[in-house]
Amino acid sequence: MFAIIGMLVVLGAVVGGYLLEHGQLAVLIQPAELVIIGGAAIGTVLVANPLPTLIALAKGIVSVFLPSPYTKDFYLENIRMLNMLFTTARKEGLPRLETDTDEPQKSQIFTKFPKFLKNHHALYFVCDTLRMAISGGANHHDLDQVMELDMEVHHRESDQPVSALTTMADALPGLGIVAAVLGVVITMGALGGPPEEIGHKVAAALVGTFLGILMCYGFFGPLASHMGKVNQRDHEYLNFLRVGIVSFVKGASPIVAVEVARRVIPHGVRPSFKEMEAACKNKAPQS
Repeated sequence: MFAIIGMLVVLGAVVGGYLLEHGQLAVLIQPAELVIIGGAAIGTVLVANPLPTLIALAKGIVSVFLPSPYTKDFYLENIRMLNMLFTTARKEGLPRLETDTDEPQKSQIFTKFPKFLKNHHALYFVCDTLRMAISGGANHHDLDQVMELDMEVHHRESDQPVSALTTMADALPGLGIVAAVLGVVITMGALGGPPEEIGHKVAAALVGTFLGILMCYGFFGPLASHMGKVNQRDHEYLNFLRVGIVSFVKGASPIVAVEVARRVIPHGVRPSFKEMEAACKNKAPQS
């Protein structure tokens, strides 16, 4: 929502200021310039990136305009889930979780938390780590290292679409100059004609530079920055899961392990201790 509002503010400020200077809005409408700049920008992205990155880029742009799933209620649900896992393991032993981790879709624990179950990366991030703990062949140092490696790979992969969009944004001013040069070439071919026609062609050429710079710094650059922040929230969520699991495997009680995990949640969406305690005592997750 705020991304859309921000784009409207950028567009409104630029167009509004132009109209205040008695500019003619029709002059800025140059479809040919948009075709040159937009088509060339899309082409550079297609040349520079494989198909999986392009798909992730499209999903990343869509995510900018959607509300963040990482709310306080979301973290409270995950706190309940971790507490239920840890409590079950403490009472019945870690091997009790083997069936839950092998078939999470049929797990009596995971099925109570459908939002977590739909997040496939987080689901297998937790299940694969617990499998290592259940096998007994890995201590908490090994688990911590493996989870950090997993997070690093995930972060590197999720950063590729951001880099692709940033590269495209950086190319837009140059592509605007390309469009402007082509406009100058057309203008030179029209020399000797009516002054009004030459003036119109010069204006169209300058609009190309204007559009390239505006699209870079007003739209696609900020979009790439926002996508990076979305990826950072994903990383913070995985870190929350990592800290909780490692703390429990080290020997902390379930409530202490989830409290340690709560402490790494960003302040803006971090539940209070009382909210966490109430959530852990509530056997059923809130709808």
